[in-house]
Amino acid sequence: MKIVLLDALTFGATDLSGFDAFGEVDVFQTTSKEQTLERITNADVIVTNKVVITDAHMQECPNLKLICIAATGMNNVDLESAASRNIQVKNVAGYSTDSVIQHTFSMLFYLMGHSRYYDEVVKDGTYSRSPIFTDVSRPFFEIKGKKWGIIGLGSIGRGVANIAKAFGAEIFYYSTSGVNRTDDFQRTTLDELLQNCDIISIHSPLNEQTNNLLDYEQLNTAKDGAIILNLGRGGIINEDAVATIIDEKNISFGLDVLMQEPMKEKHPLLSVKNKENLYITPHIAWTSVEARDALIALTIENIASLK
Repeated sequence: MKIVLLDALTFGATDLSGFDAFGEVDVFQTTSKEQTLERITNADVIVTNKVVITDAHMQECPNLKLICIAATGMNNVDLESAASRNIQVKNVAGYSTDSVIQHTFSMLFYLMGHSRYYDEVVKDGTYSRSPIFTDVSRPFFEIKGKKWGIIGLGSIGRGVANIAKAFGAEIFYYSTSGVNRTDDFQRTTLDELLQNCDIISIHSPLNEQTNNLLDYEQLNTAKDGAIILNLGRGGIINEDAVATIIDEKNISFGLDVLMQEPMKEKHPLLSVKNKENLYITPHIAWTSVEARDALIALTIENIASLK
């Protein structure tokens, strides 16, 4: 078989040698829209993370048998076209659950513990000039006793909920699909979750039910001092609304996902005044070394299962 990897740069230093067992392998670090067709024309298998594969692409690929999406989301492939052409499309689910759960708490601790401030106050020499041995100028709180709201109770949401419960938080959840239910935690409405929870983390997909789920009106109902974390998808939270409200209310935001990735230049979030209440990471929650190793291993399994 001829296998083409279109955006291997997203895998970092992950070992890709396992693909060699299947035949000829072309590895491209990145692939632009204009380069896609030329690179896949003779492929039997395409491996893509975010490169879009359209009907027009598929009709020019007579040998194509399988499109492997090295991710969970499948919105970058025309699934109807693939089905009509008997081209299999396989994604990978569950490979990054633990990594995303871990990053959720990493973001929370950074914001809740004022890590940016305390790191800088030591490194800029302020602490060396302190008249006392400690610094209590930025009060922080414990998770214990706080109300934690989960938006999206899939495997990641449940994992976060279980760990938050171990810290002593009281767990509430809002199911965006209405399907996921459990007696382990308290189900609530979105309005009640926003109004009552001290910590809110989002772990749902982007779809018709979640697009622009939290706009200015909704965010404005969040309680004073709340921390809101988005580890689902960009578009669930209105970023312009975040840029406005973060300078109006005492609300902190942790965002690992954005509407446009990479982040657009001169984004409104880069100009907020209360920078200490904002923590943005470049869509890295899924990228632990272990998660990327699992992603490639499961993608290789998908190729091995090709009939």
